[in-house]
Amino acid sequence: MAHRIAVIGGDGIGPEVTSEALKVVAAAGVALDLTDFELGGKRFLRDGEILGDATLNQLRTFDAILLGAVGTPEVAPGVIERGLLLKMRFELDLYVNQRPFTGTAPGGTVPHDFVVIRENTEGPYVGEGGVLRKGTPFEVATQGSVNTRMGAERIIRHAFGEAMKRRKHLTMVHKTNVLTFAGDLWQRTFNEVATEFPEVETAYNHVDAACIYFVQDPHRYDVIVTDNLFGDILTDLGGAVSGGVGLASSANLNPARTGPSMFEPVHGSAPDIVGTGKADPRAAILSAALMLDFLGESATADRIRAACTQAVSGSTTEIGFQIAARVAG
Repeated sequence: MAHRIAVIGGDGIGPEVTSEALKVVAAAGVALDLTDFELGGKRFLRDGEILGDATLNQLRTFDAILLGAVGTPEVAPGVIERGLLLKMRFELDLYVNQRPFTGTAPGGTVPHDFVVIRENTEGPYVGEGGVLRKGTPFEVATQGSVNTRMGAERIIRHAFGEAMKRRKHLTMVHKTNVLTFAGDLWQRTFNEVATEFPEVETAYNHVDAACIYFVQDPHRYDVIVTDNLFGDILTDLGGAVSGGVGLASSANLNPARTGPSMFEPVHGSAPDIVGTGKADPRAAILSAALMLDFLGESATADRIRAACTQAVSGSTTEIGFQIAARVAG
């Protein structure tokens, strides 16, 4: 049976790169039953809809969600991100943000292959905090970071499981010397779960040190687990040292499968290049490959990843056709 996929092309180059991703999946021979949802900045400007409960309930019925990119300059930053992306993560319990990185860092000679597993539903992103005396010289703004034992344990346990599938090495990244409450919770939880996985070698890096190692020595890593904010920053850096965000894919996973998981390229909507053919669709194509992994189509996903490693050239659609031809062959 065909996999039922909700498609959110979104804004800017989102629909362009999503179209190429679906072209490649079709060429690879995987049957998808697609339903398009018009969500994002363009939809919000038209009728004020971001993600209503009725639409959210519809999304819950699908096997997976494929997202292009959202955001438009006419909408204030944060409105679509919180109302759509974060709402889906929280409401669909997409607590794993998993991003793979392969390549050779600029100026380096040793290739790397690592994955960052970011906690996706806690930390500063829950919106805890507030403002007092806004607009005055005495303004006070607070932004709390919410960390629970349950949230830390389930993401850490997922990361150990991924490490067991790979080279059996897991690094926790945090800032335990300064964030002594949240860091202590994470470190104690990490140490306790580690006793259940004696085959996995473990390490710890402060996040500032990890930023240096990402650039100078990324091949030291296999699997990294970290919190929401640090993961957000590190994965953008991971894209920069692995060929750019045009190759950076991501999976937002609900491992319990109580709702659909969501797959998206890391890059933004890039409204300045819409319609020019300059958008690299490979991040969207690789995100579709992650979706296929989750749907049990790993052999096909591997073929798509292999096709994306070969040289490509041309416009957005031309690159899509080149990769589609490789996986079809």
